[in-house]
Amino acid sequence: MNKTLVTILVIAATVITIAITLDYSSNRTVDWTESYNEKSNKPYGVSVFYKELPKLFENQKLKPIYYSPYNYFYANSEDGYGDHVAEGNYILVGNSDYLDDADVEELLIFAGQGNTLFMSDYNFPELLLDTLNLGVKVIKSQDSIVRLSFTHPDIKSKNTEIDKSDSASYFSRFEAENHKTLGYINNDLNLTNFLEIPFHEGTVYLHLEPKAFTNYNILKDDRYRYVEGVLSYLPNQTIYFDSYTKFFDSYYGDAEEKSSLSWFLQQTSFKWAWYLALLLTLLFMIFNAKRRQRIIPIIKPLENTTVGFVKTISNLYYETQDHKNLIDKKITYFLEKIRSEYNLDTPNLNEEFITKLSQKSGKNKETVKKTINFINWLRTKNEFFEENLLKLNKHIEEFYS
Repeated sequence: MNKTLVTILVIAATVITIAITLDYSSNRTVDWTESYNEKSNKPYGVSVFYKELPKLFENQKLKPIYYSPYNYFYANSEDGYGDHVAEGNYILVGNSDYLDDADVEELLIFAGQGNTLFMSDYNFPELLLDTLNLGVKVIKSQDSIVRLSFTHPDIKSKNTEIDKSDSASYFSRFEAENHKTLGYINNDLNLTNFLEIPFHEGTVYLHLEPKAFTNYNILKDDRYRYVEGVLSYLPNQTIYFDSYTKFFDSYYGDAEEKSSLSWFLQQTSFKWAWYLALLLTLLFMIFNAKRRQRIIPIIKPLENTTVGFVKTISNLYYETQDHKNLIDKKITYFLEKIRSEYNLDTPNLNEEFITKLSQKSGKNKETVKKTINFINWLRTKNEFFEENLLKLNKHIEEFYS
């Protein structure tokens, strides 16, 4: 047998043996991190809750929102460039700390237009609390258990408790005459943790125990019935679910750090299989480094004139119909020119940015607003057509005209 093959087989067998030994001897620990990720099967992910939503809201669409509320709801409004007008229930469980003032304002606008906003977290953005005249405080829980109760007698049978909780939150201040108490904690009616707040033509529901919606609690005993009770207050309409995963570009922040490979690398067997594949590939390259191929003839490169190069690149994009790539490049180049020419930061393309750009560039504010709003709308889309590219080019040319 070939020496090279024998060596590779011996090393492969050794690595496989080590991987199997480590897999059986390793102590499998449970990750109790509170991620509230709708794709996570860990105890404090919310994949079970997310998958059950279509059953709780019959015949309604479930739309995961991978963008900030400011970008998504502005684009999908009467004044935006979206493919529909957003109407229904917006659900956010945990992770509300990423919301900035512009997001909060857009969520309140959405609710005020006759829609429903439901948020469950230990606390909420300061702007939201100030706008609704609310205060939140935290108390220590006894025996790491928090008891959750409803005020309505018809659903008191759905009361439950949450374990593994060192503390609990409650509303220390709210407008009793305008805000309706729906739930409380630890059998104390003064410790309100679930409120119904009328807001213009819509309704805001705020809940202070996001753990109730996690995999661990929904699958334990009959605690899922509490979640059914909470959601029974929401109308049977389209569900907009605030996803843990956010698709940001360099102008809005970093995207989710974990890659698609991260889950596999957390599994010992898959991890060693991956490393083994890399190792065998490396060994194959090393042992086959001897010159076996014929001498590669020298081919004179094509003359790279400026016009020829531009034509080649243009034809490449035209043939592949890669509209997304062209749109991304045009947006990147346009914002880079704004930063260099007008010394403006471009992380947040909001109303304040539009005003500053109009003032510094001397351009008509309406023209600037149309260009920036169209860019914001494009960032909410996953599929692009030639019409989108042409319209973007038209907006940019109008800005520079």
